[in-house]
Amino acid sequence: MMKVDRRVAKSQEAIKKALIELMTEKSFDTITIQDISDRANVNRGTIYLHYLDKFDLLDKIMEEHIYNMSNFCESAAEMDFLESTVHCMEYFENNFLFFSTMLASEGAPYFRNRFLKFNIEEFRKDVDTTQGKNVGQSEDVVVEFVANAYVGVVEWWLKNGMPYPPRDMAEKVGELLERLV
Repeated sequence: MMKVDRRVAKSQEAIKKALIELMTEKSFDTITIQDISDRANVNRGTIYLHYLDKFDLLDKIMEEHIYNMSNFCESAAEMDFLESTVHCMEYFENNFLFFSTMLASEGAPYFRNRFLKFNIEEFRKDVDTTQGKNVGQSEDVVVEFVANAYVGVVEWWLKNGMPYPPRDMAEKVGELLERLV
């Protein structure tokens, strides 16, 4: 794997952060490349060196978070449910600006749909409709219900400034999910 020059990585992080910060202040449609370059303290050309346009930049940021979440879901497979959920909640907390902008505001409905699809696939691995409380239920209905509930509660948590620490939130979510799955 190629190592990225520190200056390049620093510029890319500044550009990503600038876009997310600007999205908390105004509509994505009104944000210009000049706004992003001013906020990131880089030249417009630096942005175009790494991204086609602001849509490509936003897409790359979303992809990065989906990829990171996929990786930590794989690493959390060895953890018990509570610890893996704490891990997820800590990731949301550590990336609060991004997730609060993408989920808790009307910043990027497209991300919410991708986040929901990601969670549907993750919950599909755990839903069993052949026995227990979900016997006879449609797997698709159960998975959609659980994933939408999870995404909704994460949105609520972020919109309300994370009123519970990640561990407490993970325990609350875990108790609710045990009733469903």
